[in-house]
Amino acid sequence: MRFWKQTVEESSEQKASQGNAVEESGGRVGDVETAIEGRPNSHHEKQPTLRFTAHQAFYIFGLDGVGAAILSGGINFGIAYGMYSFQNLATHPIRLFQLPNTLAGDAVVTILVQTMITWFIELILVEHDLKNGAIRPIGFYREPVRPLWRWLMLLAPIEDGGQVVPARSKKWPTFLVDQFIRIGLIFVVSFFLLWAPSVGILVAIGKRGTGSDWDWYFQKQWAPQIFKGVLGGLLALLTTPVMASFWLVREGWRLRRGEPIME
Repeated sequence: MRFWKQTVEESSEQKASQGNAVEESGGRVGDVETAIEGRPNSHHEKQPTLRFTAHQAFYIFGLDGVGAAILSGGINFGIAYGMYSFQNLATHPIRLFQLPNTLAGDAVVTILVQTMITWFIELILVEHDLKNGAIRPIGFYREPVRPLWRWLMLLAPIEDGGQVVPARSKKWPTFLVDQFIRIGLIFVVSFFLLWAPSVGILVAIGKRGTGSDWDWYFQKQWAPQIFKGVLGGLLALLTTPVMASFWLVREGWRLRRGEPIME
């Protein structure tokens, strides 16, 4: 079975008509972004692009990459400042592994919570931008046909005859389970990419305990704050573009089949 579903080629007449068509009522002729002719769900929505555009690159890697990294890094730095700057190190030392203030444990919580929050924020923001025409879906990838990939991308299954099973509205519990499964997958990958290197860096800069005390100790400023800020920024830089791309690609496939956005 072929891994990807072949896209339907447009006829030369359709392409010619696309090149001369007036896209919006304001009279703007043509668009610098090549789009797949389709049936928009409202006058604001735009159809998937046939190539990766500069606007999509800026949206994914600029706003959702660098922008998200700066925002997340700043937020995490502020949280760490409130968590660690006023601790009494005599009674509540800041250590790498042991409670009550464990930086390794903080890293796990940061990765999990930020991944979950970012996933739902991106779902809402991308849906808003698609429905208002601020960004076009990505339409140049071929739609997967294998059940595992369709499940992963939240696409309706394909019947034996090659027809896509009509999508049904999901109840809230089912919807949330679907989202948390994908959040969990991103968390696992992010954990292996970021947690171990983070611990290694903290081992290098921390002060080792003496005698039977095997843990590493830190002052309340500025190592914990910088650590949490950099971790949050790198996590956003790695995961937010992936999440935005997930929804843009998925909605590109769905729009080409005439389905409504983000349902």
